[in-house]
Amino acid sequence: MIIKLMSPDCDGNCSGCASANPDGSCGASSGSGIQKCVPNKSTKIKKVIGVVSGKGGVGKSFVTSLLASYLNKEGKKVGILDGDIVGPSIPKSFNIHSQAYGNEDRLIVPAETLSGIKLISSNMMLEHEDDPIIWRGSLVSSLLKQFYTDVAWGELEVLLIDMPPGTSDVTLTAFQSLPIDGIIIVTSPQDLVSLIVKKAINMAKMMNIPILGAVENMSYVLCPECGKKIEIYGKSKLEEFTKETGIKALAKLPIKEGVSGLIDNGDVEKVEMDEILPAVKAIDVLEK
Repeated sequence: MIIKLMSPDCDGNCSGCASANPDGSCGASSGSGIQKCVPNKSTKIKKVIGVVSGKGGVGKSFVTSLLASYLNKEGKKVGILDGDIVGPSIPKSFNIHSQAYGNEDRLIVPAETLSGIKLISSNMMLEHEDDPIIWRGSLVSSLLKQFYTDVAWGELEVLLIDMPPGTSDVTLTAFQSLPIDGIIIVTSPQDLVSLIVKKAINMAKMMNIPILGAVENMSYVLCPECGKKIEIYGKSKLEEFTKETGIKALAKLPIKEGVSGLIDNGDVEKVEMDEILPAVKAIDVLEK
């Protein structure tokens, strides 16, 4: 059964979710009174990690894909929930072009990448990949929750959520309703990016979401002849940024020749960028 994108049954209290309680809620109440979604009975997830930027265009989806790939190389069972519902990009990076379908339990079956990473995205529910998703925020938020509750994830050690940019109601829904164990912040050297990303950090702190640290993307280019670091977007501000915000600096990712081509061809799993390893370790050592 092919699953096509339409307005979800969930009306904000998850009454249409497969894991809904008899009263229409989707999980046990948190200390703040907000209902935390719980996965379906066939799903067991050890850690849920959000990848957050606060601003689009800084490579949040790339960092999510890179983290998933390196965690997978460690032998971990990994899934990616593409939370950027109206601007999904994760499937193309992994060369996933198939539509999602349902199983006999009326759960959505995630796609699997070549290396076995499980993946769900709104793009997998469109008849044509370039069709727009013209929804109000409440419907987008509901689908985000259903991607957690109504997908047959199976057993995962890490579920990465590629969060939408900004601090809108969709991000608020994720922070309030999904059992996020920690987030990784993605930034870049530009001052404007740092300013906007700080808003996302402050939002996470206000909602008591643990911040594992920050990754600075597009930090520098290595000269192919002398090996010197060339900071084409300006001097790195990661140390200054983390000092101001009180969060840990995890990694500076370079711009490497050929990476964009691999992503465009759906071969993000072939990208070699060991600079991401400290961020991977931060997820590994996180205690549930």
